[in-house]
Amino acid sequence: MDTDGSGFITIAELGQALDICGIHLPGYQIRDIITQYDSKIQDNKLDLEEFKALKAQDVGRMFRKQTKRAENVEFHAGSTTTAEAQHFVRDSERIAFSNWINRLKAERDFGRQFKQLICKRSDIEAFGGTSSSSTEGTTHTVRKEEQIAFSNWIYRNLDDDPDCKKYLPLDPESRDLYTKSTDGILLCKMINKSQPGTIDERTINKGKLSIYQIHENLTLALNSAQSIGCNIVNIGADDLNQGKPHLVLGLLWQIIRIGLLSDINLHEHPGLAALLRDGETLEEFMKLSPEQILIRWVNYHLDRSGCGRQISNFQGDIKDSMAYIYLLHQIAPRDKGVTTMAVNESDELERAERMLQEADKIECRSFVSPRDVVSGNYKLNLAFVANLFNTYPALEKPDDFDMEELHEETREEKMYRNWMNSMGVSPYVNYLYSDLCDGLIIFQLYDIIKPGVVDWNRVIKKFNKLRIMLEKIENCNYAVELGKTCHFSLVGIAGKDMYDGNETLTLALVWQLMRAYTLSLLSKLASQDDGRPIVEKEIVAWVNDKLQTAGKTSKISNFNDQSISDGRVVLDIVDAIKPGSVNYDLIKEGHTEQDHLDNAKYAISNARKIGARVYALPEDIVEVKSKMVMTIFACLMIRDFQPDQKRLD
Repeated sequence: MDTDGSGFITIAELGQALDICGIHLPGYQIRDIITQYDSKIQDNKLDLEEFKALKAQDVGRMFRKQTKRAENVEFHAGSTTTAEAQHFVRDSERIAFSNWINRLKAERDFGRQFKQLICKRSDIEAFGGTSSSSTEGTTHTVRKEEQIAFSNWIYRNLDDDPDCKKYLPLDPESRDLYTKSTDGILLCKMINKSQPGTIDERTINKGKLSIYQIHENLTLALNSAQSIGCNIVNIGADDLNQGKPHLVLGLLWQIIRIGLLSDINLHEHPGLAALLRDGETLEEFMKLSPEQILIRWVNYHLDRSGCGRQISNFQGDIKDSMAYIYLLHQIAPRDKGVTTMAVNESDELERAERMLQEADKIECRSFVSPRDVVSGNYKLNLAFVANLFNTYPALEKPDDFDMEELHEETREEKMYRNWMNSMGVSPYVNYLYSDLCDGLIIFQLYDIIKPGVVDWNRVIKKFNKLRIMLEKIENCNYAVELGKTCHFSLVGIAGKDMYDGNETLTLALVWQLMRAYTLSLLSKLASQDDGRPIVEKEIVAWVNDKLQTAGKTSKISNFNDQSISDGRVVLDIVDAIKPGSVNYDLIKEGHTEQDHLDNAKYAISNARKIGARVYALPEDIVEVKSKMVMTIFACLMIRDFQPDQKRLD
């Protein structure tokens, strides 16, 4: 149904799906249905879970509307008898019942009809029974062009890795991508390519692996992917071990996207300052998403080429390859021999092929095929342009550019941003302060932490251009109000502070949201008889009791305890939870900061490997950042209380 590959079902797509089922509704009714089930921000589109909820109920709702109309028919005196009126109502009910039954039959036949339709698409492949929770006959689809693109990208990036030699090259036309990802090694390696140093390679199980070691690798990959901002909801280690194509592709796209877009900012590329428009400040520019920056970058070079073209998207505007042809000629070093001769080709598909031949001269023929360009595949064209930018930005820093004016994202800010994105918030958080200024992300987090706490009728989701500032502040005021009902410490914090992007006060609220989320998970698992939430001193007590029971000599007095800095106590608690999971021969005995950092890296990766969803970074352990240290031990405590993980142990 998701014909544009956006990950959501739109009004047009739902209308087509209902038509196949025999349910023909005008656009405004379809819009009403989507609005009813669009539980997050009501943006006239549905994600998978929202659509599943609709699928089970929409027919019943339409039936009730029909019967209600039948019962409310007015009969004027003398126009008909009471008996005739009753007969008319009963007949209307019969018709409504008949229509309802027919629609149920149509829904029952929908899977078969839809499967026949998608099999006609040459770029889509169907896989039956790929979801363990689905009924027999459920079909998931994957786009073949993405399978090919990701297979080639993995080969290009991991070809020189000795641990990956036995997996590569991947046959892009077969199921190689899925079958060779089942032990987790390729996934772990790709995560480290995307965000170097995320996984300590000492924790990756290699060689001849048992099913338990494979499960550890996949758990390590999933929790590490989540820590860099991937949304892994509904993806488990077993799903990856079974090589479920739609889940493997979905996870890989997130990993690749994060790697391609993470450095598209002013700090990494000061030359981007050349893209500022007249009167635009650095602060305003920093609020742009990486996609928006890439579009500006393309247009900047198109303008310099004098071709008279500009683009506003990576779909329809690039289908004729003209923008790409002039962009490549503009950014390529002159000694590479890149030309614009492809503009003379009249056939679009052949023009795209010749354009990609020019891209190959600078080793940038990645992600897209000629057909992907001509069809306007958003994901793959975005990846193609991002790779061009990362390889040949062709930008010079303006002489009057002052690097001191830049706000470089701190480790703490990046960690919070990754946590939010891993929760599946929409839209994606690119810049912590500007993306939170309307309150909508904050409301989604409240709803995840404490379902039902947000009165969505009070939330303004679509803003009036004339009142946009006041409406956003109104949302932020409500967000602060909700924080107080959740017993957050918000003294001196007002909605205007969030709207203005006040760094200190915004971080204070976000930290308390993350803390509340972690402790809420812990409280559910702890099942305290008195209903009290878990507090920090109870986590400290659990740590020391767990260490003592396991025969470890280490202990902590609080989350500021400087003995935490060498990472040993974290490694000890990991080994206490899952005995034998830590190789103590790999622990550094030195007292240098680098020794401590190496131990901390090993500890974080081991924690994720045994199933703890840790977001904190190794530097937080070495520097004994009490807030982050608390979350590490809380996540390990959550892991220890999880019955499913104990069964695997």
